[in-house]
Amino acid sequence: MTKVIDFFSIHKKSVSVPIEVQRKQWLKEFLKAFFVVFISYVCMYLIRNNFKAGQPLLKTQLGFTTSQLGYIGFGFSITYAIGKTVLGYIVDGKNAKRVVSVLLAMSATMVLIIGFILLSGKKPIGIILLFWGLSGFFQAPGGPIAYSTISRWTPTKKRGRYLGFWNMSHNIGGALAGVFALWAANTFFHGNVAGMFIVPSILAIVVSVSILFIGKDEPEELGWNSAEEIFNEPKCNEDSELDKMSKFDIFKKYILKNPWIWILCVANVFVYIVRIGIDNWAPLYVTEQLHFGMGDAVNTIFYFEIGALLGSLTWGYVSDLLKGRRAIVAVVCLVLTGFAVLGYRYATSVLMINVSLCALGALIFGPQLLIGVSLVGFAPKKSIAVANGLSGTFGYLFGDSTAKVALAKIADPKSSGINIGSIHLHGWNDVFFVFYGALVIGIVLLLIVAYAEEKRIRIKTRKESQITKNVA
Repeated sequence: MTKVIDFFSIHKKSVSVPIEVQRKQWLKEFLKAFFVVFISYVCMYLIRNNFKAGQPLLKTQLGFTTSQLGYIGFGFSITYAIGKTVLGYIVDGKNAKRVVSVLLAMSATMVLIIGFILLSGKKPIGIILLFWGLSGFFQAPGGPIAYSTISRWTPTKKRGRYLGFWNMSHNIGGALAGVFALWAANTFFHGNVAGMFIVPSILAIVVSVSILFIGKDEPEELGWNSAEEIFNEPKCNEDSELDKMSKFDIFKKYILKNPWIWILCVANVFVYIVRIGIDNWAPLYVTEQLHFGMGDAVNTIFYFEIGALLGSLTWGYVSDLLKGRRAIVAVVCLVLTGFAVLGYRYATSVLMINVSLCALGALIFGPQLLIGVSLVGFAPKKSIAVANGLSGTFGYLFGDSTAKVALAKIADPKSSGINIGSIHLHGWNDVFFVFYGALVIGIVLLLIVAYAEEKRIRIKTRKESQITKNVA
């Protein structure tokens, strides 16, 4: 047991490398850690979005209903939501980079078991729900781990772009998931949907073993200074206080009692309703409403994720150029998303759908990324994983589950829909009504956060100007 704990511990060394050497070697060493959290998250999406891509075949080959698929997705959302905070709390202070490699292998094993169950031609909903839920639990801290590792390696003024680059892992993995899974099923399993689960999970296990010992979780493990010291940034005044506090005390003071983190968590719920509501159900929407073929249905995932990749590259960098104004950039993205939703709703051809989905991916991944980056600014470095995890818990527990279960009931022609007060929602048109409501609420919440960010940025700017005058 001691050896296991030691394996997942961070082994800091006293500073033994000249600062000039650290600066020269920083990019090389940072990219090692970055590669691990990037490729592990790509693989997590390969064994997550394969379920979404396989939904039409699960219905035609094995007789699943839309509501059953929604419940299985809901199981993933619940365990993923719980794992975000629980495992995020446990991971803080540990070698997160090694943790994510092991959790990837555990998640892939669950998906592999599901693949073999489907290969038998049966559909035991409860058992599939159990293993899909366990897979979600093991994947849960993947994002918080990446935010923690990258934040430990990067200076504040460039953090948005590096986290944006990492955010591409969602999009690359998501874009490849459906195409790769369908190719694997057709190539190795004669089109059987089981192949969409078995092959991606085997690939993920191989990758998890390969990346286990690559790179370090933070510069101090190399006998270096902290990232702030390497890049001549002033260390946070809270750092000395945090060194004397327990993990739970830090969590209680800087996370649980931090109103800005709670507002960002709630805003994340409404961003997830739109993102998952479009992303998860696009294949079914175009097959049932527009009568697209299976190939075109799977390609909806590809175009959404390609657009999201462009958004990930863009919005973090833009927020860096605006000196850390993450929330206001997210607001602009949500306003533009409202127009892109109109294009998706009224599209009638494959080209129109794909263009709309590409635009939606590029825009909705702005707030998806920037809420997490904004959280980093409101939380101390020692609690980044759990802060980001708490946001993810809200996003998946309330946003993702709403998108998968409530929207499934609204869209499913065999269900009676749902009632919200005196409003009855049923049919795909009402799904879009939910999207519009979520966008409005998300915009209002992020405007509140934007005000807090603006005050903080102006105070910081005044302090930096005063320091410059004193030095002069």
